[in-house]
Amino acid sequence: MTTSLLPGDAPVGLNEVRAWLRMGASIDDAVIAALVRAAASICEAFIGGWLIIRAVRQETVTKGGAIRLNARPLVAVDAVRLDRGDGAEPLAADRWRLEIAPDGTGWLTLLDPGAAGRIEVDYHAGMAADVNAVPEAIRQGLLRMVQHLHEARDSDGGPPPAAIAALWQPWRRVTLGGGR
Repeated sequence: MTTSLLPGDAPVGLNEVRAWLRMGASIDDAVIAALVRAAASICEAFIGGWLIIRAVRQETVTKGGAIRLNARPLVAVDAVRLDRGDGAEPLAADRWRLEIAPDGTGWLTLLDPGAAGRIEVDYHAGMAADVNAVPEAIRQGLLRMVQHLHEARDSDGGPPPAAIAALWQPWRRVTLGGGR
């Protein structure tokens, strides 16, 4: 299970979205904020990575071999703990090895896993340190996605415009199969 310990910041601000939608009043800010969160989630699912760096805790069963860290792109591993049922034991950095693939996926290997148990990994993952570091094409796609969601809230609305996918495509993670 992978859990974001802190929610990510919104990659676009309410004022920016209101200006894009040509809305002057702040009466719908709660609706707009929800649409921004939805658009960011859609974008992250599309590109296969988190936009803003945030803390993550991943818990999984040790099976031997490399453990794929689900959130990407990986920035840093903060702590690794092995739980054999009698409490979590912190593992020193010399007891595990980390590899980061070109697409930002992290692979953690326990050098001496011992008896099977659960592993907890605390790490940071995300593309940009703050909202200003998110690539402009992604931000433009987010604004357009918020607009699409806003216009479609009372109807079917149809699929999102192809321009959004075109803006996000350069950052999309594409894989074949389930291997490394």
